Amino acid sequence: MSVVLGYDESPGSARALRIAVEVAAAFDEQLVLVFGAAAPGPTGEEYASHHEAVRQAGRTGLEHAVAEADRAGVPTVVEVLDEKPAQALLDAARRHTARVIVVGSWGESPMRGALLGSTPHKLLHLSGVPVLCVPPEE
Repeated sequence: MSVVLGYDESPGSARALRIAVEVAAAFDEQLVLVFGAAAPGPTGEEYASHHEAVRQAGRTGLEHAVAEADRAGVPTVVEVLDEKPAQALLDAARRHTARVIVVGSWGESPMRGALLGSTPHKLLHLSGVPVLCVPPEE
C-alpha cells in the first residue's frame, strides 16, 4: 500500500506534505508524490512551451517534497502526469494501491468548490479510497 499526495507547492499542499509524510511514516509505506500537469487547450505553438513550463514547475516542486520525505526516512515515488490534478491522483492511487489520498485545500467554501470544481471536492466524490483534505496553516 502507499500514501498518495497531490503536491503543487501551494500553502495548502505544504501542510498536506507534512501530514502525508507523518501518515506514510506511521504505516511504514512509500509516499507517492503526484503533480497533474495537464495544460489548457492543446492548440497552437504556445501549448508546447506552456505544457513544458507546467511540467517543469511540477518537477521542481516535487523535488522539494522528496527532500522533506527523505529527511523523515520515507521512501518516495514521483509522478508528473499529463492529466488534470484530480484524475492524476485517482489514477496514481489505483496503480499504487493507496491507503489514502492526501491533498491540501485553500479553505474554500463548499459552494465555491462545487461550482469551480476544486480538486479536493472532485476527489471526495470520485475516490474509492479515503481522501484527507488538509487545510492551510491558520
